[in-house]
Amino acid sequence: MTAIALSHVNLDFPIYNASARSLKSSFFNVATGGRLHAGHNGGVTARALEDITLSIKPGERVGLVGHNGSGKSSLLRLLNGVYRATEGNVEIKGDIGSLIDINLGVNPEATGLENIMMCGALLGISRETLVANLDAIVEFSELGNYIAMPVRTYSTGMHLRLMFSIATTITPEILLMDEWLSVGDEPFTVKAEDRLAKMVTASDILVFASHSRRMIQNICNRVIWLEHGKIRADGDVTEVCDAYFGMENPA
Repeated sequence: MTAIALSHVNLDFPIYNASARSLKSSFFNVATGGRLHAGHNGGVTARALEDITLSIKPGERVGLVGHNGSGKSSLLRLLNGVYRATEGNVEIKGDIGSLIDINLGVNPEATGLENIMMCGALLGISRETLVANLDAIVEFSELGNYIAMPVRTYSTGMHLRLMFSIATTITPEILLMDEWLSVGDEPFTVKAEDRLAKMVTASDILVFASHSRRMIQNICNRVIWLEHGKIRADGDVTEVCDAYFGMENPA
């Protein structure tokens, strides 16, 4: 059965060329983000996530809210396998699809066709699946003959259409998203939003980070509020949104 389970997870990043002697205190908050820690060995680490314990079951559409630097993107990348937990246990059952870094690995000197294969592989899509869906990817991107041209010749909109078409080739059991994607001109955006909505509906689990209360309330049935890398609240959409966004700020 598809599931996500995290138990007492910490995520630390080493800060190179920083001395513990330069810190006034071993621990202190950094803006709205994590904390810096001066270790006993003289090294400095930034704690992006601290003591994260949660479980997500099929049918849950989990919204992540929190200020910039609160740990939303770090948690998504941890779930996607980009980061590995420093401490604690992470257990994920099910195929994962990520719409976090859709521009990952793009080579501007390579053609659109070549980038489909390279970027698709980096997004975790098998070569067999990419080959089987190649015509559909090209058709959805609306690039026509430009698909055989180097990506450096593309406009920003063409680039986005190609990468979106690759990233949404398959519908995963677990879908990770960092904000709702905005791609290209209005006609393509309508088509892209329809595909995104179908992917959300078809996935077993959705984890969606956003600054938009409207999007969170329209899509999610559970909200987790992150602050300084910790879970401050986890529960009902309306209750957590009211607490985070404020009763007077419905946007």
